[in-house]
Amino acid sequence: QVQPVESGGGSVQPGGSLRLSCVVSGYTYWLNCMGWFRQGPGKEREGVISIDIYGGTTYGDSVKGRFTISKDREKRTLYLQMNSLKPEDTAMYYCAAGCKPGYNYWGQGTQVTVSS
Repeated sequence: QVQPVESGGGSVQPGGSLRLSCVVSGYTYWLNCMGWFRQGPGKEREGVISIDIYGGTTYGDSVKGRFTISKDREKRTLYLQMNSLKPEDTAMYYCAAGCKPGYNYWGQGTQVTVSS
């Protein structure tokens, strides 16, 4: 059973950093066909970053230059390094995996709160 599990969320002041982790046991595709999404209070779900089946990466406009993705294939873990955080980055962050449109597997999410 493939199940993404997110961790690393928390509270941070504006300008701070956090690193989120997504462990996906039982998953193949070399950690491709994955993505990070977020949903803030009263907002629709937003794509943060996506990795296609070839490993190509697409960042959302709102996070370009601030967020970076990395992989540890041995640990089956996808990381999201978030720098220069802003209050508008406050959201529940979700990890998704799978090559079908809309992804096959979703995690439960990890909360990120950016406030002074």
